Amino acid sequence: MKLVKHIANLGYGSRRDVQWMFREGRITNAAGEVLYADDPLDHDDVRIDGEPLDPPPGLLLMLHKPTGTTCSTRDPGRVVFDLLPPRYRLRNPALSTVGRLDRDTSGLLLLTDDGQLLHRIIAPKSKLPKVYLATLADDLRGDETALFASGTLMLDGEKTPLLPAQLEPLAARRARLTLHEGRYHQVRRMFAAVGNHVVALHRERIGGLALDDLPSGQWRALDAVHREELFGD
Repeated sequence: MKLVKHIANLGYGSRRDVQWMFREGRITNAAGEVLYADDPLDHDDVRIDGEPLDPPPGLLLMLHKPTGTTCSTRDPGRVVFDLLPPRYRLRNPALSTVGRLDRDTSGLLLLTDDGQLLHRIIAPKSKLPKVYLATLADDLRGDETALFASGTLMLDGEKTPLLPAQLEPLAARRARLTLHEGRYHQVRRMFAAVGNHVVALHRERIGGLALDDLPSGQWRALDAVHREELFGD
C-alpha cells in the first residue's frame, strides 16, 4: 500500500489532504527527515508533525465508557466516539464497538476495526464471560443466585432460556453478575424477571480483560498480550 493511502486510511484526511501534508514537510521519519509520497511504507518510522502514527489496521481499544454516552454513531447526544481523537471516526476499515452498552450503563467497552476479531468476541459459541456490577432498587430476595445459575430462566419475549449465570451478592442491593451470552438489556431484564430494578450498572470485565485503573472517559490501545488475556490463551 502506498504511504499516502495508508495515512488517509488512518483518518488523517483525504488523499488530497495527505498530499498537502507531504508538500508542507509535515510528514517525516523518526529522525526528522522529510518523507515523500512515493517513499516506502514503514508505519513505525513515520511521523506527522513529529508524532507517531496511530496504530495500523487491526486496532483494538479498551474504553471506560461513562454513563450518558451511547455506542451509536448517529445519536444526537454524546456518543463514545466523542471520547476518541476525531480522526478515529474516519479510519478505513471503520472502528466499531464490540457489542454495546446502553446510555445508562458504564464500564468496559471494546472497539476494533478487525472484523474477524469482533466476530470472535461476540459469537455465541465463544461464551466469553462478561462481569457486571449491579445496584438494585430493592433488596435481593435470596433465591436469585440459584435461579440465575439454573439455566431455566426465561426472559419476557424470549423463546429459549438463558445460559447459566453466576450471581455474587455483595450487599442487600448490590451484586456482581457474570454472563456468558449477550442478549438485549440482559442484566436489567434478568432482575426485572425477579421483580427488581437495576438503578446503576457497570461492566467490570470481558474475558480476562478488566478496566483496572483506567479512568472514566479514558481509553487505551491494546496489544497482542492483551488479546491473549481477553481469550485466556
